[in-house]
Amino acid sequence: MLKLNTIYCGDSLNLINEVKDDSIDLIVCDGPYGVTNEEWDKIPSIQEFNLMLIKRLTPKLKNGGAMYLFGKSDCIDFIDYRKYLNLRSKIVWYQPSRLAQGRLNYTNNYDIICYFIKGDRPKCYNLDSIRVPQLVELEHRLRCENVPSVTNGKFGKTKFNPNGKNPGNVWGDIKQLTYKSKELVCREALNTIQKPEKLIERIVLASSSMGDIVLDPFSGVGTCPVVCKRYDRDYIAFEIQEDFVKVANERLLGLL
Repeated sequence: MLKLNTIYCGDSLNLINEVKDDSIDLIVCDGPYGVTNEEWDKIPSIQEFNLMLIKRLTPKLKNGGAMYLFGKSDCIDFIDYRKYLNLRSKIVWYQPSRLAQGRLNYTNNYDIICYFIKGDRPKCYNLDSIRVPQLVELEHRLRCENVPSVTNGKFGKTKFNPNGKNPGNVWGDIKQLTYKSKELVCREALNTIQKPEKLIERIVLASSSMGDIVLDPFSGVGTCPVVCKRYDRDYIAFEIQEDFVKVANERLLGLL
């Protein structure tokens, strides 16, 4: 049986079999994208690969548990995931810092994060933990709240909240890492492997509670375990590269 708060070095597709069914509250699945020449990213069909992951991971989730699947715009196109998970949102992680060098097409400036749940209703969604600053001027917002659809209608719960608003499904406020980012652990992990801690924090805080179990099947350099430890979540993580597991464990030790 797998121990909690451990990063296991090995092939996640084998290690998944050792995870108990109906035991996981949240899965953060940042695996292959199928777009680079890296050996780990050479996937003949990313859609078929992601459908296989969904089939394999869904039984591990508790009812109402969430799964966030990272990818490019077509990462779940042409596959029928509906009998396994309920797609709640396709989050666009907008990255304007990417060099816009496309000469024959529009440069891609975003990744997709597919937010699924198992069943019809999320086990938790902690909006107050992930609110972002209001961007609309307060006076204008207050005027909007005087219209009948807000004061007496179905939009009554959309009133201005002084603690901030829902971040929505386009996240442009979290920047991708650069070579100068203090949290970057190695150049090899830039862009394709290491995600910003703030990005994983939003996911973990939104879709899990203290004491919940988070599964990270493609742990990389350990950003998800680091976030889980910081916010009192338990985790089970898999990573096939031994050097990355070593780096991740060093990051975890740095939190003590």
